[in-house]
Amino acid sequence: MTRRVAITGCPVAHSRSPVIHRHWLALHGIDGTYDRVEVKPEDAPAFYRDIAAHGLSGCNVTVPNKEAAAAACDELDDAARVMGAVNTISLDADGRVLGSNTDGLGFLGNLDQEVPGWDGEVRHAVVLGAGGAARAVIWALLSRGVKKVSVVNRTKSKAEDLCARFGADSIACDWDDLGEILGETDLLVNTTSLGMAGQPALDLSLSRLPETAIVNDIVYVPLETPLLADARARGLRAVDGLGMLLHQAVPGFERWFGVRPRVTDELRAALLADLGAAS
Repeated sequence: MTRRVAITGCPVAHSRSPVIHRHWLALHGIDGTYDRVEVKPEDAPAFYRDIAAHGLSGCNVTVPNKEAAAAACDELDDAARVMGAVNTISLDADGRVLGSNTDGLGFLGNLDQEVPGWDGEVRHAVVLGAGGAARAVIWALLSRGVKKVSVVNRTKSKAEDLCARFGADSIACDWDDLGEILGETDLLVNTTSLGMAGQPALDLSLSRLPETAIVNDIVYVPLETPLLADARARGLRAVDGLGMLLHQAVPGFERWFGVRPRVTDELRAALLADLGAAS
């Protein structure tokens, strides 16, 4: 029987997830589909409580429905429970709705692939932003044993609220103190929309970063943000955000279709081609 899976949210027309999952379905010869299903926020609680009624074996969840999806699940994994948000839903043998958050795993998978062994050298990470993506990144960093995560946001109270979820190893900092903080930073991660196509660039000097630092921008349109260009100009290791999108898709595909796919250069090229066609 064909297993039907979809990306859900509102809107979903822009989602690139179908490109990723359809690539893997074709590669592995699996009888399955991956589509886009728009779910309005007011319909989200009922929809996610019974995705089987909509003909789905599982789904991904995008904004603005991640929190509503989490509340609708029968069981959450550790990441989803800490973050209060779900991006991947599957059904167990009894039809129970299982919620996961794979954004943090995608972040880790990308860094592991691009900078192998990074977690053995990063003791202090700085995360810019305090939204849902920042939440996933902080969880991921702490899960790998990073000793200190400084969260820097223009509105410090939002960073404080976020750090309250994670305990003493995450610290909210003022944006004005960023220059000083960078001097002792091993990994800098931008989770804001600054630098994204149509948004202002991130106005930040990297001159105080140590020469061994890693700079990761989770933005992937454009692939080379001004932040990453500055990092490369300084000879720093720079990691773009496309790999996070690719790697976060791996656990869901494995749950739905029983095959653990690989993130390959071929898949990356297919997604880049699709992004280019859409721009």
